[in-house]
Amino acid sequence: MTTVATQTQEDLAFLIAQGTLDGFNRHYRLFRETSRYARSLFEAGQWAEIQRVSRERIQFYERRVTETVEYLQRRFNTDRLPDAIWQQVKLHYIGLLTNHRQPELAESFFNSVSCRILHRSYYHNDFLFVRPALSTEHIDSDPPTYRSYYPARDGLRATISRILRDFGLRNPFRDLHRDTRWLLRALRDHLPRPFVLEANHQIQVLSALVFRNKGAYAIGRIINGSQQYAFAVAILRNDDGSIYLDTVLLDFERLSILF
Repeated sequence: MTTVATQTQEDLAFLIAQGTLDGFNRHYRLFRETSRYARSLFEAGQWAEIQRVSRERIQFYERRVTETVEYLQRRFNTDRLPDAIWQQVKLHYIGLLTNHRQPELAESFFNSVSCRILHRSYYHNDFLFVRPALSTEHIDSDPPTYRSYYPARDGLRATISRILRDFGLRNPFRDLHRDTRWLLRALRDHLPRPFVLEANHQIQVLSALVFRNKGAYAIGRIINGSQQYAFAVAILRNDDGSIYLDTVLLDFERLSILF
């Protein structure tokens, strides 16, 4: 087996980059699996198990970072390597992300791992990602991180209804028409008047619901020109298994409390 001592610095930098990306891929895979599990628990109304899973998910990222740091330290003695090697590690990491589906998240993971290993004097742009190194404009995630909807084309009421159906929950809405009408009124009351549609007007919604206690939250933002309006819509489950919209969060203070 090739040892650290006989590897060139270039080879070593590549292996460290690959090991870091492997750690991120493991994190993202486990996070998605847990999200699917939480969704099935919500559909079945298993609240105690959802709370347990939610507590575990809070620690997911930190655990994967710790695992990755410990692997790199054990495998490559990173504590004894010159800090300057991380510039090469970063360049190799960028190359590995060329065809990656989640490059921005992977870059954040790289920063977390690097900051655990690097000396504080080396926290600068050469070794960390300050801005995304790759453009994500034309990357198609699988599944997509968010969906975009265009109310100017389909109408706001039809768009809201489609957004809710696209989550694909197995539970039927108790009264989707009523919920859509209520949400439409809440959005219109919150948005400035007059609300002139700009060419880029759209609603972006995270593809995956976020589960907190007994609620499933649809998270998104309304984009119009240079303005953006964040929102979170809470979906609750009745005892009979049907679901309904409970509330919509539109101000920063309430959104920050939730997340």
